[in-house]
Formats: sequence, C-alpha cells, structure tokens
Amino acid sequence: MIGGAVAGIWFDLRFFRPVFENIWFHIVSFLAGAVLLRLVLNAARNSGRYLSAHGREGDIPRFDTNKLVTDGLYGCMRHPMHLGLLFWPLSLALLIGSPTFILIIAPLEMVVMLILIKTVEEPGAIKKFGDAYKDYMKQVPMFSFRRECLKKLFGKGD
Repeated sequence: MIGGAVAGIWFDLRFFRPVFENIWFHIVSFLAGAVLLRLVLNAARNSGRYLSAHGREGDIPRFDTNKLVTDGLYGCMRHPMHLGLLFWPLSLALLIGSPTFILIIAPLEMVVMLILIKTVEEPGAIKKFGDAYKDYMKQVPMFSFRRECLKKLFGKGD
C-alpha cells in the first residue's frame, strides 16, 4: 500500500496536479478517509474479539483458532474481518488524498485481496475444518451487506 501511495502521488503530480493541490478536495477526502478508517478498525476489533472468544478450545497460541465459528458475525458472513479490511487501502488513499490511489490503485489492491481470500484463505479453512467448512460455505455467503450484519461488523461493539 505504501508503494501504491507513492505511485499515486507521483502520477497525480504529473497528470492531476490541479485536483491534487486543491485544499477542499483534501479536506473532504481526509474526512471521508478518517470515517472509513474508523469503520475498518471497528470491523477488525469486533470480528477479532468474537473469533478469539469463540474460535479457541484448549491451550493454543493466542492468534490461532481450532474451532469453526458459525454464529454471531460468522453466521452472517464467512469473512467479516476481511470485509472490513478490504476497505483499508481505500481509507488510506482517502486520507492521503491521491485521486489515482483512490480511483485506480486502491480498487486494484481490493481485488487482489479478494483473490487471496478465495485462493488462499478458503482452501486453508477447508483443509483445517474439512466437510464442516464446506457445509458452512453452502449456508453462509462470503460477505453479507444485510443491515443487521453490517451493524454488528462496523458498530462500536460491546
């Protein structure tokens, strides 16, 4: 993402200088980025806490899970933390105020993240939890944009 920011600013200074140098664009962009970053952090906190509290049995390392969680946030969608983190590049792009980063680079980074979820995360979960995860995949979507699910994910938490 740092490379995307540098490339975006470089491109903006050459091709979008009037927009990049507009103070009002930066004020609006920064405020939008701050709000979006707060939502991203809420999603990481809420999903991480839930997974930590419900996805561990026995004495295992802190960030490991050994139990498939299919309720709460994870009853709404299979990857709530990833849905929140998908917006990390866009929040950074908005904070920096780079039109190229906002419109081109951040969306490309988000697509790469989706590809990694589908090609790395999901096969890893299938390997770890087997048929239980395959059944879970049939019942619960990768992401959900239902209001109650988004409220659980992006809300202030408990």
